[in-house]
Amino acid sequence: MQSLRNFVNGQFTDAATGAVTDVVDPSTGETYAQAPVSGPADVDGALRAAAVAFGTWRDSTPAERSLALLKFADAIEARADELVEAESRNTGKPIELTRTDEVPPLADELRFFAGAARMGEGRSAGEYLRDHTSMIRREPIGVCAAVTPWNYPMMMAVWKFAPALAAGNTVVLKPSDTTPVSTLLLAEIAAGILPPGVFNVICGDRDTGRALVAHDIPQLVSITGSVRAGTEVARAAAAGLKRVHLELGGKAPVVVFDDADIEQVARTVAEAGYYNGGQDCTAATRVLAGRRIAADLTDAITDLAAGLKTAGPDQADAFYGPLNNPAQLERVSGFIDRAPEHAQIRTGGHRLGERGYFYAPTVVAGLCQEDELVQEELFGPVVTVQRFDDEDEAIRWANDVRYGLAASVWTRDHGRAMRAARRLDFGVVWINTHTPFVSEMPHGGFKHSGYGKDLSIYGFDDYTRIKHVMSYIGE
Repeated sequence: MQSLRNFVNGQFTDAATGAVTDVVDPSTGETYAQAPVSGPADVDGALRAAAVAFGTWRDSTPAERSLALLKFADAIEARADELVEAESRNTGKPIELTRTDEVPPLADELRFFAGAARMGEGRSAGEYLRDHTSMIRREPIGVCAAVTPWNYPMMMAVWKFAPALAAGNTVVLKPSDTTPVSTLLLAEIAAGILPPGVFNVICGDRDTGRALVAHDIPQLVSITGSVRAGTEVARAAAAGLKRVHLELGGKAPVVVFDDADIEQVARTVAEAGYYNGGQDCTAATRVLAGRRIAADLTDAITDLAAGLKTAGPDQADAFYGPLNNPAQLERVSGFIDRAPEHAQIRTGGHRLGERGYFYAPTVVAGLCQEDELVQEELFGPVVTVQRFDDEDEAIRWANDVRYGLAASVWTRDHGRAMRAARRLDFGVVWINTHTPFVSEMPHGGFKHSGYGKDLSIYGFDDYTRIKHVMSYIGE
């Protein structure tokens, strides 16, 4: 049984509360570690350490911050096996997929923001008022509070702290109470590279997160999580007029016109819809298909889904592992149990085994636009298929959800693709593909999917503030 500890001011420390929570292996349902449940005193101590560290970290040069992040990236690659083992056991993800799909992006994102640290942008200095010279300073905001989810604990931690640190801020990060292990390992790795207090990790539950957000010290709060959590954070942050960065849920439409390549679409939906058990806010889980290809596409997706293997991390041929926790298994099962009579469950629709939180890859057809399965994010291995009659209906249905994070459109018609990209009300639109990310391009949504950008120079800018400096130069 592992005993986890908070990481504050460059060292591991016990929580003042003495309270702990179980950390469970979702592949087995068995507890293998205990993590602290931090209280207000722990939150206050971490934030004060970050505030002290900010006094010197903000004065470090861009070159110094860049070098630190480059060393961090190298250290992640050097300790990749440890990180993969921690992440796979804590989440149930297949070991090899975690190694190939997560470690390289982590290192790349750190290296990108290492470069961004040295590329702060400002408007041209000049005399916009006679006898006065104006200039723009781009400065760090201060202490940033971050809250990360359980679906990609390691990657989402990097998405939060990399741009914040690159810009000269310090960070206190709270991982999900079910998946703290890999984030604490990242903090340990950082200890040999970053000054004490620059990057801190505190474990805890929702109350811990609420205390972190409500505290006076943070000047920015960043969260990746549910719409409910994002709404609570925005409400709490408003009391202190804190800046807020929200990346929330999604219900990504896959709009497939009649001229699309059915085999390519089906293969991509099977990969992007069931990857990580569909526990991805950009997952390709809502297919809208043209009337002439809907039946064939549904059959093709069903065949591929039925052939996918879900198993524990040590199974080399597993495509995805378990759902993260019992509550998530119950949530996904509930959506299927409440499916309307006209819903057609083409494959799956049930739990797999009694040990762990595995759920079969599922395809549901015959749905109407107003159905819960179409409107709400399941966050599980369930793909729905609807049939549309024309382009206007396809776009209308695609946009007719409260989320606006990501979408894809599939067609050989360039004009139609460009029209759809313009009309789709989502922060990311892919054409004839779904889910690729690159560090140079922004990720973030509209509507109930939140606001603010991760990745890219836009993400870096979110962690800076703008100051106008004017100097009198007259005689």
